[in-house]
Amino acid sequence: MAYTRAWRNFKRMQDLTVAAACLIYAAGAINALQRLPGGPAVAARWTFLWPLAFLVPSLLLPLIIPPVKRWLARYVWMSFQAGFGQTPGSVVVGVALLMGAGLFIWEEVGRAVRAGQLGANVFSAYAAGIGILAAQAVLTRALEKTPEVQARIMERG
Repeated sequence: MAYTRAWRNFKRMQDLTVAAACLIYAAGAINALQRLPGGPAVAARWTFLWPLAFLVPSLLLPLIIPPVKRWLARYVWMSFQAGFGQTPGSVVVGVALLMGAGLFIWEEVGRAVRAGQLGANVFSAYAAGIGILAAQAVLTRALEKTPEVQARIMERG
């Protein structure tokens, strides 16, 4: 048996969301490395080192703390049931949200350049978001192994 088209599209959208978020982050980090005050070493600290301290826990904690894992898995299942990633409209909305976050990063880097100082680290917040998106993609695979979900996502033939 194979997965339903809806489930395949949903899984694909989960993966593409993580990939797109990482690409947007990389573009923002490249922009920051070229423009932030303090030089490349300071910019690297604000775009890579500190964000890593937020990415890792936001990825790992939802996968190892049982109540959080159950809550996030339930959220992923509800997202599937709501049609996320299964219709052109939901794909456009997802991409628009990611692009909005990317524009926010771009503007925050510009603000830091204009002010000549670094403020709140938008890169850490975005990295935490990527961690949660990646945890959702992992939980999507875990969900498809549960009998209750398999009964709903497998094609019958």
